[in-house]
Amino acid sequence: MSFFNIPTTIATSPYVPSARTVLMTSLFLLLSMSLLMMASASVPFAMTKGLSPMTFFYSQATYIVIGLLAGMVVYRFPLKWYFEIGLLVLAWLVALLLLIVTLITGTVINGSQRWLDFGVFNFQTSEFVKLLMVLVIADYVVRRSAEVRGSLIAGWRLTVWYLPMIALILWQPDYGSVAVIIATASIILFVSGVPLPHYVALVSAVFVPALVYGLLSSDYRKERLMSFWEPFDDVQDTDYQLSRSLIAFGRGEFDGVGYGNSVQKLSHLPEAHTDFILAITGEELGFLGVAFVLLLEVLIVATIMRISHTALKRRQLRLSYMVFGFGVVIFGQVLINAGMNMGLMPTKGLTLPFYSFGGSSMLMALIMIAMILKADKESERIYLENKNREY
Repeated sequence: MSFFNIPTTIATSPYVPSARTVLMTSLFLLLSMSLLMMASASVPFAMTKGLSPMTFFYSQATYIVIGLLAGMVVYRFPLKWYFEIGLLVLAWLVALLLLIVTLITGTVINGSQRWLDFGVFNFQTSEFVKLLMVLVIADYVVRRSAEVRGSLIAGWRLTVWYLPMIALILWQPDYGSVAVIIATASIILFVSGVPLPHYVALVSAVFVPALVYGLLSSDYRKERLMSFWEPFDDVQDTDYQLSRSLIAFGRGEFDGVGYGNSVQKLSHLPEAHTDFILAITGEELGFLGVAFVLLLEVLIVATIMRISHTALKRRQLRLSYMVFGFGVVIFGQVLINAGMNMGLMPTKGLTLPFYSFGGSSMLMALIMIAMILKADKESERIYLENKNREY
């Protein structure tokens, strides 16, 4: 049977767990693993900063609770409310203002000015932009579907929404977030049926300048790219993080050196609880631990795509594109983070969703999950009531 002929009743089969069950179970296990590894990986870094050994563990637990509470609030509202054009424009203007304020007064961490300091919480504005732009493009390709499929002008109008955001995020700089935002928009445009010549012209107009700017605007960025090609060429400088990450994986082998026994987290791998927590997982829990974490990430993404596909079969296009876009964002970050940990991609400051330390990314990721679960619920309700016209 063709993939596109899967019955919409598959989720009700007694032999197949519902999408909600798989998604929530996988998420619970991944968040639990995150806290488990945070209690190990973050301790040396916290102590070097003169903090309590469990500071980052408690912070991560707090971020998870805040994210779940925020998700519960978002879940209470009908999704069509978030697609109101007036609200989207207002949210876009707020995001633009936040990005500008970040460049003026934002906190500089490791050479990048990406965070707004709210006292007890540093907020990374690009995380909000990732969520917002999925809503924008999901609404745009449906509301202007005829133009998108038949006119290049409609596609260029979309750049008005994207270019200011991309330019400001590049200025921070945050090339990883820009890559995720552009890739997500490109894939949604492709699956929505944009003619190939229009698609190539539009994506090239945005992607190529961003790529050139990213490569040429900073000697440091070029050095990071070169370290990807030869990770052990300069292990005391540009290749330091990547070489230490690969050493961690090598020490872990199949079943790891044991929980809490990592050597690389002892100030060898900088801030091992953030972007490189997967490497510490590999060292302590081995291939088995890394495979388990990545399996949970894949299950989450696959279930998200299952929900999107069900909505698509029911002709609920906004719901389908929104859920699909969130899935692409999450998968893109998994791909980049895991790839850079293993030396398969240049190092970027992107978290591993639901796993790495980071308040902004955890908050926005859990809100995305809440909206996905709401889409699953509304899709079923609309299908049963035969009111697909709502979306």
